[in-house]
Amino acid sequence: MSQNIGKAYDLAKERYAELGVDVETAIARLNKVPISLHCWQGDDVGGFETPDAELGGGGIQATGNYPGKARTAPELRSDLDEALRLIPGTHRLNLHSIYAETGDKRVERDALEPAHFQNWIDWVKSKRMGMDFNPSFFSHPKADDGFTLSSADDGIRRFWIDHGKACRKIGAHAGKVLGSPCVTNVWIPDGYKDLPADRKAPRERLKAALDEVFAESLDPKHNLDAVESKLFGIGSESYVVGSHEFYMGYAMASRKLLCLDAGHYHPTEVISDKISSVLTFIDEILLHVSRGVRWDSDHVVILSDELHAIAAELVRGDYLDRTHIGLDFFDASINRVAAWVIGTRNMIKALLVAMLEPTDKLRAMELKGDHTGRLALMEDMKSMPFGAVWDYYCEKQSVPVDGAWMSEVRAYEENVLSKRR
Repeated sequence: MSQNIGKAYDLAKERYAELGVDVETAIARLNKVPISLHCWQGDDVGGFETPDAELGGGGIQATGNYPGKARTAPELRSDLDEALRLIPGTHRLNLHSIYAETGDKRVERDALEPAHFQNWIDWVKSKRMGMDFNPSFFSHPKADDGFTLSSADDGIRRFWIDHGKACRKIGAHAGKVLGSPCVTNVWIPDGYKDLPADRKAPRERLKAALDEVFAESLDPKHNLDAVESKLFGIGSESYVVGSHEFYMGYAMASRKLLCLDAGHYHPTEVISDKISSVLTFIDEILLHVSRGVRWDSDHVVILSDELHAIAAELVRGDYLDRTHIGLDFFDASINRVAAWVIGTRNMIKALLVAMLEPTDKLRAMELKGDHTGRLALMEDMKSMPFGAVWDYYCEKQSVPVDGAWMSEVRAYEENVLSKRR
């Protein structure tokens, strides 16, 4: 432990103790919260289904061409190894079905099996992590017209239903092997670019298709199903079949997890304000922590006011045991490993800040009607020395502190990424 970091930590502990906050309890609590790292940040949502895979549709768009993109599953795992080495705590991997490893054989998405993800499962197990999973309802010829599970074409709809079923079995297998429930999340790009004449029929077809996808009962110790809404997408600007209202109703009626994605709402909406409402009626939720800039642009997560607010809601409401935190961003204009590290460390930092808050004191002020004192204390907390606690936590986890980890990414870029062509 660095002497300066130790001294700063001791002083910070004293400051927080004056407010009734036990820093060591906060650190112990923080260390138990896993963040699910999304594999698609490492290769721009390409996957390994076809050689030289590129963006195929469904509103998925990674911009930029920074050197060093992972071209194979082993390369992507190597990049994840490097990112995890720089992130404190034990976390999870979030995998899309397009990252299957099928050897020289082409396997269609409706025929995918757990064996096609065994290398990933083995890697996750070696890290003592858990794994989450996603069907991929995009970048495929059968999604070219913008419709999958709600398609009016029976054959196309059947293909995607079977894909969803296959992915649930893969998720359940991973959860069983790893000893931790796999959250299998359904998001589809279905919708219209311009105003539709019929909003009803696609939603009726989607409900029926989802009922069929979820028909087989799976052990919740192995698999948890989630559904994810969206306000609009590229090519679905005027109408999205799987809207927030649709999926919130479906999750409540079918006892599924509801996924709240920070970029999937109107720019003036925030998911921090939705968490307590949703969890009043739904047992568990999935969060996709992202950062939209004017639209669902999936920018790297920064330590923003909204990230602080999301973390505060989870901690104040004692929702962490009912919430699965995942990340969903991709930026191909910067070093992809650094993007993972920045985004994940910021999510963990926000949770630490929330856990260092004197919530009971703030609630007491609020109940007494002392709104002035509440505001003053909330603002004072912004200048409290959480950074000293964060540095201490990083060192205890044998992870570089802020200002030190980037040099390791630079070295990895020079020694590994720069050699990829």
